[in-house]
Amino acid sequence: MKRTVGIISNKYFLVSAFFVAWMLFFDRNDLFSQYEYRKQLHKLEEERDFYTTETERVKKDLKELTTNQEMLEKFAREKYLMKKDNEDVYVIIKEKNKEKSSFF
Repeated sequence: MKRTVGIISNKYFLVSAFFVAWMLFFDRNDLFSQYEYRKQLHKLEEERDFYTTETERVKKDLKELTTNQEMLEKFAREKYLMKKDNEDVYVIIKEKNKEKSSFF
């Protein structure tokens, strides 16, 4: 008992304990901030991966559209509803299934 009281009342122990508490909880780079930074870094890495794959897909589509006339026409018809002079365009929209309401 005397030994633990002696250790706790030691000025070096008190300064070290205060320093550790300060660094863990009150510093601007405390544990909570480090957790938030890691979470934000993970989110940004996921976004980077997503945009990298999207960029590659768009580059591939662009190359395909600039080299293949049939793909260009298909793209214009599907995305912009364009048509040739002698064609008619019909847009078919799928309806969602409506749930039947039951009366009790």
